[in-house]
Parts: sequence; C-alpha cells; structure tokens
Amino acid sequence: MKIITISREFGSGGRELGKKIAEILGYDYYDRQIISTIAERHDVDENYVEYALNNHTWQTIPLTFHHSFVSPAIFSMPHVKFLNEQKHVIEEIAKAGKNCVIVGRNADVLLEEYNPFNIFVCADMSAKIKRCQERAEEGENLNEKQIKKNILRIDKNRARTRFFLADGEWGHRKSYHLIVNTTDWDIDKLAQAVAKMVELHGE
Repeated sequence: MKIITISREFGSGGRELGKKIAEILGYDYYDRQIISTIAERHDVDENYVEYALNNHTWQTIPLTFHHSFVSPAIFSMPHVKFLNEQKHVIEEIAKAGKNCVIVGRNADVLLEEYNPFNIFVCADMSAKIKRCQERAEEGENLNEKQIKKNILRIDKNRARTRFFLADGEWGHRKSYHLIVNTTDWDIDKLAQAVAKMVELHGE
C-alpha cells in the first residue's frame, strides 16, 4: 500500500495536482469527502465543518496546546471536536489498505506510522493570485490585494493547525519527501513527473 499526502499553500494548485496524480496512478483520491463524512457523522452542514476547521476559530486555542494537559472545555470546542473526528476518518482511510492520495488535512502527520510519501506544493505569490482569479466563483470580485490577504490568512491557519498537531514548521523541507513549486508549470505534465517519482520511491 502506498499513501501520498499533499500539503499545499493556498492557490498553489495542490488539490488539482493531487487529483491528477491519483488518476495517473489509479489511486483512490480523498479531499472533500473527508469533510462530507465528518458532517454526516455529526449531522451538520459541510460548510460549517469546513469553516470550523479552516478559519479564525483556531485563534482561540493556545499554541502550547499539544504540549500540555487538555481541559474538557477545549475538547468541547466544535473545531477541536471536528479535528478529532477528522483524525479518525483519515486513519480509517489508511486502515482500508488501498493506495490513495490524501489532500490536506495534515494527513502527513496523522499517518506518520504508515510512512506516506509526503509532498508540499507551493508557488510564487503572483502565480497563486492568478490561479485564484481564474478559479473565482461567479460574482466574486476581489482585487489582488484582497486575494493576497486571504492567501496569507489561510496559510497562517494551516501553519497553526500543523503546530497544534505536531512539532515542526509547516512547509519546512525536513517534513516532506518532495517540495514542488508549480509556478510556470503545466499541472498535467508536472503530475506525470511526480507520479513517476512516487512509483520509483522505495525501489
């Protein structure tokens, strides 16, 4: 069994890259399905789960959380409850024993014992802004300054969540087998190259 985890900067194309790698290798692909499963188990809206896990609610948790004893009050917070459920869902995916690609959700940390192939996807800020503009929903008219602000906010939350779960800096080269900069790359061609590296890894 091979597990590929994709951590990524917002707007870098990591989700698209992960999906294409899964298609090339014939692996199962997990992304939004994780959120859907959590929402179903807790009988809440998917958007609520995603917001609780991805946004400002993390600012209420001290950075020393994972180094100390935890009070029941912290575990009762919706975002902590969903984070715990997310851990269970990801572990269930791994225990199924199938080759898969998991995008985001700190799967690289949660599945460390399974020795996954961990990829971090990044890009230049200009490329990330352009990608966000190209994929903006209808009626979304943010300027470049606003998009950049959102990118920095989301990535800050991702880094904070990573620190919450484990020691180590989010995006640091020591945490990944491969760091991919998608700037100026065609995602289809890049996915083929990365898929080949995954196949060769461990041989």
